[in-house]
Amino acid sequence: MAEDYDVQEVEQRWQQRWEARGTYQVELDDPRPAYYVLCMYPYPSGPAHQGHVRNYTLGDVLVRYRTMQGHAVLTPFGFDSFGLPAENAAIKGGAANPRDWTEARIAELTRSVRRLGAVYDWRRQLRSHDPEYMRFNQVIFKRLLEAGLAYRAEAPVNWCPGCCTVLANEQVLPDGTCERSGDLVVRRNLEQWFLRITAYADELLEALEGLDWPERVKTMQRHWIGRSEGALLDLRVDGRPEISIEVYTTRPDTGFGITYVTLAPEHPLVPELITAEQSATVNELIERVSHESDVERLSEEGALDKRGAFTGSYALNPFNGGRVPIYIADYVLGSYGTGAIMGVPAEDGRDYAFAMAYGLPIVRTVEPPPGFDGGAYGGDGTKINSGFLDGLDVPAAKQAAIDWLEGEGIGRRSVQYRLRDWLISRQRYWGCPIPVVYCPTHAIVPVADADLPVLLPEDVEFLPTGESPLRSHQGFLQTTCPICGGPASRETDTMDTFVDSSWYFLRFCDPWDHERPVALEAARHFMPVDQYIGGITHAILHLLYARFFTRALGDTNLSPAEIREPFAQLFTQGMIRLGGRAMSKSRGNVVSPDQYFDTVGADALRLAHCFLAPPGDDVDWSGQTDEIIEGRGRFLRQVWRLALDGPEGSAQPGAVAPPPGDRLRRVVHRTIRDVTADLERYGFNTAVAHCFELRKAIEDEARAGAPPTVVDEATDVLLKLLAPFAPHLAAEAFERRHGRHVHEEPWPVADPAWLEAPSETMVVQVNGKLRARAEVPRDIGEDEAAAIALALPRIVDELAGRQPRRVVARPPSLVNVVV
Repeated sequence: MAEDYDVQEVEQRWQQRWEARGTYQVELDDPRPAYYVLCMYPYPSGPAHQGHVRNYTLGDVLVRYRTMQGHAVLTPFGFDSFGLPAENAAIKGGAANPRDWTEARIAELTRSVRRLGAVYDWRRQLRSHDPEYMRFNQVIFKRLLEAGLAYRAEAPVNWCPGCCTVLANEQVLPDGTCERSGDLVVRRNLEQWFLRITAYADELLEALEGLDWPERVKTMQRHWIGRSEGALLDLRVDGRPEISIEVYTTRPDTGFGITYVTLAPEHPLVPELITAEQSATVNELIERVSHESDVERLSEEGALDKRGAFTGSYALNPFNGGRVPIYIADYVLGSYGTGAIMGVPAEDGRDYAFAMAYGLPIVRTVEPPPGFDGGAYGGDGTKINSGFLDGLDVPAAKQAAIDWLEGEGIGRRSVQYRLRDWLISRQRYWGCPIPVVYCPTHAIVPVADADLPVLLPEDVEFLPTGESPLRSHQGFLQTTCPICGGPASRETDTMDTFVDSSWYFLRFCDPWDHERPVALEAARHFMPVDQYIGGITHAILHLLYARFFTRALGDTNLSPAEIREPFAQLFTQGMIRLGGRAMSKSRGNVVSPDQYFDTVGADALRLAHCFLAPPGDDVDWSGQTDEIIEGRGRFLRQVWRLALDGPEGSAQPGAVAPPPGDRLRRVVHRTIRDVTADLERYGFNTAVAHCFELRKAIEDEARAGAPPTVVDEATDVLLKLLAPFAPHLAAEAFERRHGRHVHEEPWPVADPAWLEAPSETMVVQVNGKLRARAEVPRDIGEDEAAAIALALPRIVDELAGRQPRRVVARPPSLVNVVV
């Protein structure tokens, strides 16, 4: 008998061996075809929890599978190591410096990932707070600035008067107060740095069609980019001919139905439009809105009669000359479109609700279909109440309306986007400094490349106000102008951490290039990433920014210009939930993998994660999950005994030769086919289930007399199929059997001759439970299949003279005898 399987000893030994042998290290001159697998690099918040385990297990299964298929798989790892939690820990006194806190968390997470048995080329490890990565971040910013893709402009931000600093949206509590000071947060305009992602809006939108990504993700990006075609038109203010309000509409054909105009409270024309009689009401709304986030303002909750205010002024409808009131409303944003909306309540749901709340006229300009029960109708139909547009359908009326506006000189065709330029300024310490200085003579001056990186000072004091210590650190703040040598001050804003994660996948191709952020030859060799894996929560911001950066870096000669998309395929894994919410250290609802590493082992945990549900589905962690993990551990011990001792009750040497093992060979080759197909489509749960069935079939067929050579072949195949899922046990068992490394073996290939056998294995059940099998012709009929099943000795014994209530035959695969 084989000795008991020492899980912890075997797993630790193989983890060290894979790294020492460089099994999963690849180079540019590797003759095998390149394949790039990448899991989104994590924020290092501490040891792994089950969400990490699932993500890295899925990626590791694919890495090992593709390697056995003959690919040179690039599989790097890194850390998105800048961010708020580290700085908050320093502010609260939990760490002397965010660097210390971050590096301690990196060590914890690295240990967890290694114990999982996930294989990475650790030589390529990146950390976004490392000086070289910061230097290249700053080089990229400078090239974007030179290309006009980075610029400085005024933008509204969340300002805490108690902390005297800008807050991220996440730091503003639902009641509009600061999470640290409790002060009421206000909206304030500040000079900020932006990246011009809108320059790529059309390309980003059009290229989505060719991406092999989940349709859900592509739909989310289409909506975020939000391309629309329509018209810009000018609405003159009654009695103020020098003032006009520019609005954008996708439905210029509804112009005859304009019955009011709504402006954002922060619109620059609002002060000029407020009359003395309406001043108190309007200013009260402006004050309230200054404390609300964009998300709150766009919410459809709350009575509309409390969310708007009449300015006292009127605009003129350009289509019919009618006088319409001008309102402000909280749901209109100054940062979206022109910050002004023409109200057409008959054709828009929100406009209709606003008009009903304020008693405004409603004029239909499209004939609703028969049976329409009232309210706003935004569909197609014949134009009515629309002067020269009457009788046209909506598409024709749109074009005619735009032609008229352009002919009158009061409007023009326009394409607009929901997408806004990317605001990257963060008034925080723990981020990559923006490499510019402010000179009284030369204004904004980039830091010279030779003086990069601009590093963060270590001797900083974190005040409980939360204000960035860069603003008061004279050694950092005071510098000289690169042009004139005179006194200058550094930019104290740091970059949004999404900048760090928008190009790291390019750096992984050759992190040893000290001259360029992206090594061109290496990027051409490995990019785009063949399979990118991460959560659906990153569907918009990270993935969209990465697509933008890939294009922008190519267009500024920082990476190959022909590489336009970063990720050829995208897989979004489901979340692990505990207590109904996604596992998160910030929520305190995490389950550590250590307890499983120390008992059943990493292989059992990995196998359970693959088996629990399809990888794209969310999973609720519960007591039943522990039972599944224990069950996977028992299965692996069964495989261990099978591999080292052979099947229980199988024929021994010198025994009478058993009949041929054709049936087992058919099962083996069908399992190879099915597991391979499952891995290609991310059906990891069904792939694992097929491995369970193969182990059972090997045991059953060995007892039925399959030759030992066939049983051995089947056992070897089982170990190879399990190698991506349970790598430690598969490697140890295969080496003991053959002295070779299973992960360096070729992936098994199904023999078509065994897939197209003239007969089929028919399963016979009694009351739904497996009781026997029989080989039958593939074209057998129902009656013959039932007769064969009832004549089998095992079924005769099971019935013991009882007559079946019915026999359900589904030839050639199944007969169920119901008694």
